[in-house]
Amino acid sequence: MSPRILLLGGVGDALAIARRLGPPHVYSLAGLGKVPSDLACQVRVGGFGGAAGLAQFIASENIDLLLDITHPYAAQISANAARVAQLAGIPCWALRRPGWNPQPGDDWREVADWPELHAALAPFRRPFFTLGREPLEHLDAIPAEQFWTLRLLDAHPGNQRARIIANRGPFDLQGERELFAAANFDVLVSKNSGGAATEAKLQVARERGLPVLLLARPELPAVERAFADPESLWQALQPLLRETP
Repeated sequence: MSPRILLLGGVGDALAIARRLGPPHVYSLAGLGKVPSDLACQVRVGGFGGAAGLAQFIASENIDLLLDITHPYAAQISANAARVAQLAGIPCWALRRPGWNPQPGDDWREVADWPELHAALAPFRRPFFTLGREPLEHLDAIPAEQFWTLRLLDAHPGNQRARIIANRGPFDLQGERELFAAANFDVLVSKNSGGAATEAKLQVARERGLPVLLLARPELPAVERAFADPESLWQALQPLLRETP
């Protein structure tokens, strides 16, 4: 009998797998942005309530295989997935997307956490944040000499010292060039997420000679099988999905 799959999503790679799954399987996503309406699999929106809630869902829905295709920086979700799968006695497979690597002309500076990032920002005036929602917690502490631009999935009013751009990738190179030129950024602040969807910003920073402050990747848990790209994960699923329903 083919296994019932629970896919934990949150990035475009997860959607690439979800689009190929049939009705028995469940695609779970946090709910930020538009929920796809063209999937054959079941869609679940919202959190589980931590590890305990995830364990309850796996047990009540008779899940046989857990796929962790969340963001590389979603360390808590990945930790919960690995721990709960082990306790439930089911395999956990994960997409471990490689990070970006610097190229000639890049000025990349890794920072460990927000306090280190805040200190590294001191010489700059017009930073461009592509960290998700975390900088929203610090809008009231923006130095008088700085103006921040944040790009998020969802809208936010910002304030007099901050502009919020609500947009979802992928972002093309020309569009990024126009954005950087119009806003006159002097530093890019990013996660080392890897993948092609948001990589163009790094090329533009390189072209303009801008430094890039990169938030260090978190350590993710070991799982039964890890894959570098969605296609290799999908191919590994084929023998399981071909089993008699």
